Amino acid sequence: MADWDKKLLWGFMFLLAGAVGQSVNYPPPVCAVAGSTLTLPCTFTQSKTFRDADKEVRIKIVRVRWCQNHEICQGSTPSVYDSDSPNINPRYRYLGDLEGSCTLQITDVNREDEATLRFRMEVNHTTGHFTGVLGVSVTVREQTQMEIKSSSGDRQMTKGETVTLHCTARCTFHRLKVTWFKDGHALLESSPALHLGPLTAEDSGNYTCALETKQGTESLPYGLDVKAGEEEEDRKATERRDVNVPLIVGVVFGVLLALFTLIMVLCIIRRKRAADNQRAAGGEGEQKHLDNIYSNILLNSDLQRGGQLQETSQAVEDVSYASVQFQHKNQDRAAEQEEAVIYSSVASRG
Repeated sequence: MADWDKKLLWGFMFLLAGAVGQSVNYPPPVCAVAGSTLTLPCTFTQSKTFRDADKEVRIKIVRVRWCQNHEICQGSTPSVYDSDSPNINPRYRYLGDLEGSCTLQITDVNREDEATLRFRMEVNHTTGHFTGVLGVSVTVREQTQMEIKSSSGDRQMTKGETVTLHCTARCTFHRLKVTWFKDGHALLESSPALHLGPLTAEDSGNYTCALETKQGTESLPYGLDVKAGEEEEDRKATERRDVNVPLIVGVVFGVLLALFTLIMVLCIIRRKRAADNQRAAGGEGEQKHLDNIYSNILLNSDLQRGGQLQETSQAVEDVSYASVQFQHKNQDRAAEQEEAVIYSSVASRG
């Protein structure tokens, strides 16, 4: 067989092997929102070697390309990304490599991106180039309102649980950059998935999300209510009881102390009034007792000395009158003076 025939045969075998051994895996059709960032996950497989003129040649990828609406994406076909071209559209960023990943990212999506995109890899031999002809279809929507969906499907959660809130639109997209808000305040998270947990009462609130670079896309509020578990409720109830018991004891003690103080004050007042009344009554009794003593003394003196009765009576009356007048000013001192007068009168009559 001639050399040319051998090369043709080996080339056909290589293409057949490449058709079987090489492939590109695209995501399903994508719906993107204008102004957003779109990521197209992509992987590929390739043959490791091929035979050329009875030699086994190792395959090495030397160039990768992404094209719009072209089945082969070769030659002078316009590319949205070309690893060999310095004039790369900055909106298109190749996140893949030359070994198995062909992921492409598109920022600030617009109507021009609505197309079928295909990936092509070129190797160190012309017979090893390969294009994934299936491609991925991208649809662009100008305006949409984001929507929040919960991984649990329940707006009421229990403390300690975990939940993931997904910011989605009415079309499928990948790795969309969004802004999350809680009660109107922006959060640090920028991915479409917001992971919360272990939940606490502080996680309760209204959550919203919107496209990072698009106005008018903010979602409706998603209310999340985090309740304490049964053990937590029991603990709080116990704490409330522990707080209330000393408070109640303090209040009761204060009331009893106030009542005791009031009773003591009333008792002191009553005792003071009784003492005052007793002193007043005791003074009148003492005066009557002295008068009786004077009367008895005068009576005995008259019986013994009848001739001096009139003179003695007049003297006693004068002394008694003087004693009563003085006792009105100083009761205790008057009593002592009267006793002295009586003693003198008795001594003179003895």
